[in-house]
Amino acid sequence: TTMVVMPDTDPVIDDVALVEFLNLRARETAAVRVEVMAALTRGLKGAEMTEYGLLGEAGAVGFSDVARPLGNARVLQRAMAYAADLGALIVQNPQDSDLAGSGVMNLGEVSTRLGLAGIPATAEIIQLERDLRLVETTGAKYHAGQISTAESVAIVRRAKARGIALTCGVSAAHLVLNENDIGAYRTFLKIMPPLRTEDDRLALVEGVRDGTIDIIVSAHCPRDPDTKRHPFAEAASGAIGLETMLPACLMLYHDGALELSRIIEAMTLRPAARLGLAGGRLEKGAPGDLTLIDLDTPWVLDPAQLHSKSKNTPFEDRAFQGRVIRTIVGGRTVYDIAAAD
Repeated sequence: TTMVVMPDTDPVIDDVALVEFLNLRARETAAVRVEVMAALTRGLKGAEMTEYGLLGEAGAVGFSDVARPLGNARVLQRAMAYAADLGALIVQNPQDSDLAGSGVMNLGEVSTRLGLAGIPATAEIIQLERDLRLVETTGAKYHAGQISTAESVAIVRRAKARGIALTCGVSAAHLVLNENDIGAYRTFLKIMPPLRTEDDRLALVEGVRDGTIDIIVSAHCPRDPDTKRHPFAEAASGAIGLETMLPACLMLYHDGALELSRIIEAMTLRPAARLGLAGGRLEKGAPGDLTLIDLDTPWVLDPAQLHSKSKNTPFEDRAFQGRVIRTIVGGRTVYDIAAAD
C-alpha cells in the first residue's frame, strides 16, 4: 500500500523541487501511497552533501546514494553529524567498491567454477563495520538497506547488543535464493548485493526470525530486456521484486522457517516505524490500508502475467503457494485479483 522510491533516477532526486514534484504527482496519479527518498550526496557522486533539512521539509523520508554507497569516510562522518542534528535517516547499502572491484557474483567456489569475477563478503563486512563506528561517534539514525552475509548479521546483532539504534534490511530474493541458483549463467539472478552461499542465506533467515534484521524489501530494480541479454559478466545487475516479495517469503512460512507474523511485521510495521510513517498497522485512527492474502492457493509465476513493464524476475516459472488477492488504500480497493486476471 506504500512504496518508497529511490533517488537513483534521471535526474537524480537531490533537489527540493524534485521531491515536491514527485509528491504532488503521486498524490494526483498514484493508486497507492508513494514516499520519496532523496540522495545523500549531490548527483550521487559522494562528494557534496545535499540539503537534508530542506529536503526533509519537502517530504523526503530518508537519504541514500543507493547502489553507490558513500566510500569517503570523512564525507560520511560529516553527513552523519549533519543528519543527526536534524533527526534525518541515512540509508547505506554497505559495499566497499574497491574490494568489490569488477566482481559480478559472490566470490567462492561457484564463481571460480563459472569463471566469473567474484565480490568477497569482506567488501560488505568492512564497510558495515566502518559505518557503525561512525554511527557510534555521531549518533546518526542509520539503516543498512540490504545485507547479504552471515557475518553482517552477526555484526548487526553485536551492534544492537551494544545499544546502537540501527536497523537493517534484506531482500526477499536473498532469503530464498543462493549463488547456486545462478546455474548456467542466469542473468536475471545477477543482483547487488550478490546472492551468497547457502550458509549466508540461512543466517539471513535466522536474522529475520530473531529480529536482528528489521525489514524485508522488494529491491525492485527493473531492467530493459536488452541489458540482460548479454554474457553474465556484461549484463546489468538487478531484478524486479514488487510482485514476488510476499509469495517468495511465504515459501519460508510454509517451510516453517519463519512465522507469518514476523514476515508481515518486517514488511509493514517496522519499515513504517523506521521511516516515521503512519501506516503499517491496523488500529483505530490509522490509515485505512489493508492487503488481503490467500495463504494457500498454488500458482506458477508466468513473467508474461506480471504487471511490471520489465520482466527480469529471478522467479520465472517458480511454483508459489499464496498470493495477494485484494489491496485497499485509504478505504478504497486499488487491486483485485479477479479484476486483474
